[in-house]
Amino acid sequence: MWTQLEKYRLFIAILVLVTSCKQEKQVEQIKEKPLVQYDEPASTLPIDRLNLPEGFKIEVYADSIDGARSMAMGDDGTLFVGTRNENTIYAIQDRDKDYRADKVTVLDTSLNVPNGIAFRNGSLYVAEVNRLLRYDNIESQLDSLPEPKIVYDDYPTEFHHGWKYIAFGPDDKLYVPVGAPCNICDSTVSDKRFATITRMDADGSNREIYAHGVRNSVGFTWHPDTKEFYFTDNGRDMMGDDIPPCELNRVSEAGQHFGYPFCHGGVVKDPEFGDKRPCSDFVSPILALGAHVAPLAVKFNTGNMFPEKYKHYAFVAEHGSWNRSKKVGYKVSMVKLENNEAVAYETFLDGWLDEAEQERFGRPVDLLFLKDGSLLISDDFGDAIYRVSYDSANAQVALN
Repeated sequence: MWTQLEKYRLFIAILVLVTSCKQEKQVEQIKEKPLVQYDEPASTLPIDRLNLPEGFKIEVYADSIDGARSMAMGDDGTLFVGTRNENTIYAIQDRDKDYRADKVTVLDTSLNVPNGIAFRNGSLYVAEVNRLLRYDNIESQLDSLPEPKIVYDDYPTEFHHGWKYIAFGPDDKLYVPVGAPCNICDSTVSDKRFATITRMDADGSNREIYAHGVRNSVGFTWHPDTKEFYFTDNGRDMMGDDIPPCELNRVSEAGQHFGYPFCHGGVVKDPEFGDKRPCSDFVSPILALGAHVAPLAVKFNTGNMFPEKYKHYAFVAEHGSWNRSKKVGYKVSMVKLENNEAVAYETFLDGWLDEAEQERFGRPVDLLFLKDGSLLISDDFGDAIYRVSYDSANAQVALN
């Protein structure tokens, strides 16, 4: 019989092999046809299974977006979408402004895990595993992708947790996490940047480690009032179904350490590394989320469409478990904050997972609030972007 650790190592080996083969095939394809465009497809996703609070509505904004993950909005309304294993970046346009995409452009399919994207001053930033590219004046050149400029190309090359989520902060610095290249290890002995979140100027200069002890963060944001940095972190595997918890964390000052690999969730001593440093040495999460829920994006509602009470919540996309005996996650949760403390944790949107049958049709990844206050949600399993809106009239009808 195989042990859990042996099964985990086999899974990672197969994943790396499949990704490598897929990337080689896609590099050949891009040489033949670098640009693909198609009009609005008809959606067959069963979104009627999704559950929302009264007055809210969910619709498909765009579908057939293979592996849709990180999102960034351009100045002219172009939604840019990155992927992980698909090695693709998309430009999605809603030209008639009806909140349904009507043009999708495949910009490139030859990149190395371009999960992270950000938009600043007309330029699209794309983070691969070990380098950052910048496409200038991108929205005026969607039909003929310009050659990117390399901002940096010297980050670690390890694929395991090497995919990145990136964003510019209120300090105009670019924040870039570097995941641990393993399930559990003290990777900083080989490269101090592993298991951290780094930040830098837009041109790649003045790079520094902003937060330590972060196993695998694929989502972060800043509080709209305090400007403090909030990030999710995925807990380690192979300790059972119910421990350790995943995390929602807050950075109150640069240089703080959040525990990995010594302590998980602020209280769970790691069986391999826990004797080296106590949990009291580290910053505890503001909320211990469910074990294996795989929290990715976290965003605050800064618009005016949703009811006032939702201004107090951080929205979290729970991508869902991959190796738990009974699946968990597969939803968008809300964390209510008061004085920078979590006082409530509840579900906002679920239904992607049929718990009785343990079957799923979607996995939420990234969240993006539009100017009108509605919420976009990317789904790399259902290959779609959804839009959640609120209508007070619908809420009143539902209550009567």
